[in-house]
Amino acid sequence: MGRLEGKIILVTGASQGIGEQVAKAYASEGATVILVARHQKKLEKVYDDIVAAGYPEPFAICFDLLTAEEAEFGRFAVTVAEATGNKLDGIVHCASYFYALSPLDFQTVAEWVNQYRINTVAPMGLTRAFLPLLKESSDASVIFVGETHGEKPQAYWGGFGASKAALNYLCQVAADEWERFPNLRANVLVPGSVNSPQRMKTHPGEARNERKEYADIMPHFIWWSSTESKGRSGEIVYL
Repeated sequence: MGRLEGKIILVTGASQGIGEQVAKAYASEGATVILVARHQKKLEKVYDDIVAAGYPEPFAICFDLLTAEEAEFGRFAVTVAEATGNKLDGIVHCASYFYALSPLDFQTVAEWVNQYRINTVAPMGLTRAFLPLLKESSDASVIFVGETHGEKPQAYWGGFGASKAALNYLCQVAADEWERFPNLRANVLVPGSVNSPQRMKTHPGEARNERKEYADIMPHFIWWSSTESKGRSGEIVYL
């Protein structure tokens, strides 16, 4: 049996990067994964890879976090509940939106709004919509994927860093509010320097051997979604 056997876990940003790797790692540990992204073809590829590997058949749902409003989040939660038989044991918020490193005077209001929409507002909207299902789970873990500059402000990180700082705040508010629910927990995992598409975009001069591989961080994600991490909540963890 895998360490996530029997669990149903939703992963956003599941069509590429860390989200794709988390989805595949969780499936390999026995979880039924709900793949969420806005790119249909990429999502189908991840779905096919999981099925071909002989892991539990996942669900694949296209959903645009950038444009979703209250009603869309609500309908999405209903769709998932109907598909899973009213069961959900966790969420991993991997979806991320990043423009480019630039000074504040080059950044626009629209760029800030869009980064907040994906990096902060969408995780709140999804978590809120799925909270009734999570409360019914005997062991539910919500993971927010953070970023170093969410705690350590630095020139040129502007809207992205600010939106990730807000994500840390969101997580700790949720953890505080859920203290009376021992079956619920929320934590931030900060992957650091990883060979992901986003890292290659922000640090093009880095050599590959200066960064971690996906395989180096997947055990941490699995642990924080498994029953082994029960009782740990409100933490910001650097991997």
